[in-house]
Amino acid sequence: MNEIGIDINKKKPKILTEDMIRIAAIRVSMGCMDREACPALFIHNLVEWRIEDPKGKSIEKVREIKDDIEQSVRQLAEDLVKNTRQPKL
Repeated sequence: MNEIGIDINKKKPKILTEDMIRIAAIRVSMGCMDREACPALFIHNLVEWRIEDPKGKSIEKVREIKDDIEQSVRQLAEDLVKNTRQPKL
């Protein structure tokens, strides 16, 4: 992330609560590594990206995964903008 100007050295993962998931307009799963214990199995209207886990991968592979995530986020944002511009019938 530092390569693209984002410093995450002091950042920590945020804990997702059931309330956060319930009220979210969009729910995205990047993929569950443990399909049997995956909380995404119980979430309705889920967008599943199936992003490869970067843990233990080479820096080149991590960069590819980062690019996949960026492309997916940009596409989601574009889709959301398109959907909010369409008249509601």
